[in-house]
Amino acid sequence: MTPITPALPPALDLVGIAVFALSGALAAARLRQTFVTVAFFALITGVGGGSLRDLLIGAPVFWVHDRFVAPVCLAVALVAWFTPVRWWEGRLLEWADALGLAVYSVFGTIKALSWGVPPVPAMLMGVVTGCIGGIIRDVLAGQPSILMRPELYVTAAALAAGLAGAGIALGLSPALTWALAVAGGFALRGAAIHWSLGLPAHEGED
Repeated sequence: MTPITPALPPALDLVGIAVFALSGALAAARLRQTFVTVAFFALITGVGGGSLRDLLIGAPVFWVHDRFVAPVCLAVALVAWFTPVRWWEGRLLEWADALGLAVYSVFGTIKALSWGVPPVPAMLMGVVTGCIGGIIRDVLAGQPSILMRPELYVTAAALAAGLAGAGIALGLSPALTWALAVAGGFALRGAAIHWSLGLPAHEGED
């Protein structure tokens, strides 16, 4: 198995966290909550998935030991608080979130593997990294979570995580593994955004 580093460039990592944090802050802002709530939503959405992943794999919780992550989330909350929500409406944030979903699903998988987690649980840790922050955000906001909607969101995270795990198992180079896995997850999520694709619902008899 080809050794592969889970590290992201620090600037890219912070940008990705900021995108997730912004989606959380805006969810609270749309509900006309206080700044404390907006800041909490920003933090929990930005770091929720990575925090749960680190706790489950026995790693130090990443943002507790990073001097920049929490301030970035709080800065994003300030931006959301002082700007009209309509500025952020549209597809740009949704596409940025799609890219972040793919990147962090791959990152979570690789980090779990680097901590000795077996392949299938490691890929699930990738899904947790990409999705849990958004699920917590939606539950706290009283909205149907991404887990309970048919849109291809968790599925896109699973594809990115699965491709990452497969690339490492096949001995592909780190750069190729990252590129293929991120591209696959982003393409599926992008197709879902563009064509409103979703999974079929269960139609069992009552």
